[in-house]
Amino acid sequence: MAEGTYSGAGGFGFCREQILSWCERNGVDYVIGFAKNDRIIGMIAAELEEAKQEFDKTGKPARIFKDVYYRTRESWSRRRRVIAKAEHLEKGSNPRFIVTSLPKHDFEAAPVYEVLYCGRGEMENRIKEQPLGLFADRTSTATMRGNQIRLYFSAIAYMLLHGVRRIGLAGTELAQAQCTTIRLKLLKIGAQIQVSVRRVWFRMAGGYPYSDVFNIVLTNIHRLPLVC
Repeated sequence: MAEGTYSGAGGFGFCREQILSWCERNGVDYVIGFAKNDRIIGMIAAELEEAKQEFDKTGKPARIFKDVYYRTRESWSRRRRVIAKAEHLEKGSNPRFIVTSLPKHDFEAAPVYEVLYCGRGEMENRIKEQPLGLFADRTSTATMRGNQIRLYFSAIAYMLLHGVRRIGLAGTELAQAQCTTIRLKLLKIGAQIQVSVRRVWFRMAGGYPYSDVFNIVLTNIHRLPLVC
């Protein structure tokens, strides 16, 4: 990474002269989505045609990356590096663009797009998990304190499920599952509970399809060292 701080943003709304120039003045490298237009699409016409030919030949999605140096007609103060993805899918041509301050000689186009830029989508997925899967958006109590407690519980639940995913589910088919999936398939299941003097028994239905995964989670958790 170049010297300075890195900022990533997916929305085209961030691609504004004020933001880009501020980052450049303050040593902040950026990778930001850039809205396509006819002029910049025309700059990768050959690559789009090549991707189409590759798709027609293989029947599989084809993509080609290209660096172009581009300046808007009015809004930008200077030329900037734009990475183009010339892609052809089953539904047709799918050109995409990002603008970045990362220098071409140190950062190739494909990794910048596929690792840095697309990686922000995975971060957004993790952020969405808390309100969508763990009810962080249920802040409807009459007091600020009550809503704060609800957010505390949601945050704690996320940390616990993230630990289950990272440690307990490692190597299983649910290793990359979202919190909602873990809740529904691993935790929110019917069982009989029997408490004796020495033990607590859980009896799950014989038809439970994830019993092997459940046992793996228990085994992985039991292997964790006790911290007192």
